[in-house]
This record gives sequence, structure tokens and C-alpha cells, in this order.
Amino acid sequence: MAKVTVQFTCAECGTTSGRWLGKCPGCGAFGSLVEELHGSATTGTSAAPAKPVAIGVVRAEDAARIPTGVSELDRVLGGGLVPASLVLVGGEPGVGKSTLLLTALGAIARSGRRALLVTGEESAAQVALRAARLGGADAVEILAETELDTVCATLEAERPDVCVIDSVQTLHASALGSAPGSVAQVREAAGRLLRVAKEAGVATVLVGHVTKDGAVAGPRVLEHLVDCVLQFEGDRYREHRVLRATKNRFGSTNELGVFEMTSAGLEGVPDPSELFGTTHPGEVGAAVGCALEGTRPLLLEIQALVAPTDLAMPRRVGTGVDPKRLAMIVAVLGRHAGVPLANADVFVNVAGGVRIEEPGADLAVALAISSAARGVPVREGLATFGEIGLTGRLRQPSQVERRLDECAKLGIVAVVAPPGALERTSIRVVSAETLRAAITAGLEQERPVEEAAA
Repeated sequence: MAKVTVQFTCAECGTTSGRWLGKCPGCGAFGSLVEELHGSATTGTSAAPAKPVAIGVVRAEDAARIPTGVSELDRVLGGGLVPASLVLVGGEPGVGKSTLLLTALGAIARSGRRALLVTGEESAAQVALRAARLGGADAVEILAETELDTVCATLEAERPDVCVIDSVQTLHASALGSAPGSVAQVREAAGRLLRVAKEAGVATVLVGHVTKDGAVAGPRVLEHLVDCVLQFEGDRYREHRVLRATKNRFGSTNELGVFEMTSAGLEGVPDPSELFGTTHPGEVGAAVGCALEGTRPLLLEIQALVAPTDLAMPRRVGTGVDPKRLAMIVAVLGRHAGVPLANADVFVNVAGGVRIEEPGADLAVALAISSAARGVPVREGLATFGEIGLTGRLRQPSQVERRLDECAKLGIVAVVAPPGALERTSIRVVSAETLRAAITAGLEQERPVEEAAA
């Protein structure tokens, strides 16, 4: 006999409670507990004990990765899909998740492997229309189904090499009384698909929705179950998209892939530095910084605007940069570099919609803000990188050689960096120990007030 119990589960972290609470005791979110029905067995079951084995006895065979046919996607995955792995791809609606994965499935099918697309949000005819526009996906098998038991049985019987579930929030287990997309349904679907992927050897990709904060919808246990979590970032009104890994058991989480949305689908951008790192000579408030994403150095244009404010609390707004990091850089500029910003609003933007989290881009942000505050442009053909400390001194970031090589490839003539960077034949490296010295070396000579106003 089994009875049904009522529990309240947090939609953000998965914490369960026997009664409804206005605030989740696990993550502190308000109004996130939803009612769900759970079945629990009243009689205990006995299981036979299993015999553990030593790790040295287990034979770990290196499974050959499955190339997806999309070079930027392979870069983020660490070289391709690992057989029997479970990958979660999240992103806002319309960013291009289904387009990217359908393109990858088409390339996998053309290589001679079986590729299956399980769609729960679209019909087979609607997917066929998109496949005809993209081209090259005729060999991809498709299954329009939302019943979880049917999907798992199909994977166990067919055993394709790669399967894409679009999306995991549409799957429904009839044994559970909750609605599709609820915490219990998503957790059950992920757990069942994980077991099927490991036992049948199917590389499975789950497409997940995101919340208004940009995180993958559902409990955090969903991200803990899967082997790899990919986040697809970008604005639907922009043509460029960025794919990064927030979790990867088989590769690095610092890699970044850049795509461009065209009429024929998403295409990889092999040289994003040439795309994002171009500035106009003589433009005030623009600086070029060299950031490192995994093994790929990127030249990015940092734009800044400093405007007088009438507010008691000036605004510090950053797009593509950490707001807390921006507030720290503004404070150090006012205290140690002599740039007065106490009565001014500061706006910083990373051109192209790219988001940077590396502290090596601090000096470029500070140089752009100083240029906007003083009305003096940054020297032409100059790039910079370095981490800013609270004392006003600069610290050298990692992999300086790769950054300098990327600057030399794109025709940069001078680089302002912390001490320790080697001189290049084609690049003049200016060493600066303090933030004040770096700003002096990076900005042009101040122009007269009449010329700056003109």
C-alpha cells in the first residue's frame, strides 16, 4: 500500500517543507514554495547489499568524444560530447538554443552516427520547417513526445548516439500528480534521463528554461545531477551570442564560444577579438582591454560615460561587468588616482554584449572611466590589462604571454601593463606599478578646455 503526502517544495533550491511558508528556509526566497503530491511506501523494503571494489581494479577506458560539427560548441564542451554524459543547456527564450542544437545534430547525423531530437514544445512539422531553413538536418530522427516513460523506453530501445530533449520542462511523469514543469516533475525527469544515459550509453542534451534572473529554472539539484551546464547568453535583438560553461566534469569551465546569428542559423566566430576590440581613434571614454576566457584571450572595447548628477547617491551602472567590481574601481580612482567621481554618475559598458568576470580587465575599465571623466581620449593603438588593488597598485594577471601575442596579432602598437611583462618587437610594453602611472601613460596629453568642448 502507498499513500499520497502533500509537501511544499521551493522552486529555487528544492527545499521541502511539510507546510507552506512565506519564506524558504533554505535559500530565503519569498513566495517560492509550491504544493506538490508525493507518494511514499508504508512498508519497508529490503535490498541485498552490494560488494564494493577498489578503484585501482576498475578499468577506465577513454571514451572517444563525439564531435558536434560546431567548433565553438566543441571548444566549450572540451573537445566534443562525452558518450553517456548528460548536458544541460540554458538560455533565455529566442537566444538560439534550439537552432544551435539542431545544427549540431545535423552534423552528427551526417558523420554516420544516430541523432535523435525529442521535442515537446513544437510539433514534428514545425521542426521540419526550421530544419529546411538551416539545411543539412534531413538525417536527424525526431520524436514529438512529452510522456517521460515513453521517452525513456524509446531511448533504451533505440540507443542513439546523441539525443536532445527540447525541453526538460515539458516532460511529464504520470505517476506524479504535479503539473509539467514543476519542481517534482523536472527533478524526476532529470533523474530518469540520467540513469538511461549512463546505462544505455546515450549522450543526452537537456534544454532548460531560465528564470528572470538568468539562472536555469527549477531546483539547483538539476544542475548537480548533470555532467555539464552550458549557459547561452545574448540579446535576441543582437546578432552575437556567447556560450560559456558554468560546470563541466570533462573539461574547463573557463572556455567561451562566440556565435553570430545569420539567416542560415548560428555560425561560430573564429576571431572575436577583431570583432569586439575595435575602437575609433580620438573617441573619449573608450579603451581596449585584453581579457582571458579559458585559453582564449579576447580584446574588448570598454566604454564609459561620466556625467554630473543631482542625486544624493551617484549611480554606478555596469553592463557586462560586475557592479561590485565597478564600485571598487571607482573608489580606488577617486582615492589613489586623483579622478574626482563623488558627484558624478558612472556608466560602463562592454561593447558587443560580452560579459567579463576576470580581474585582469580592471585596468581597462579604469582607463575608460578616467578618459570620460577628463575628456581626454586614450592613446591610439593602445591596449591594457592588469588587476587593481585597493592600495592603488597593479597586479599582473595570468598568462601575460598569450595576451601580448593576441595584441600583436591585431596590430596593437603599445600595451600598458603591470611590471613583469616582456618587451615585444612589434609592441611597446609600458610598465606601470600604480594606477595613477597607468592612467598617465594611457591617456593622451590633456587638451585645452575650448578644444575639448568642441
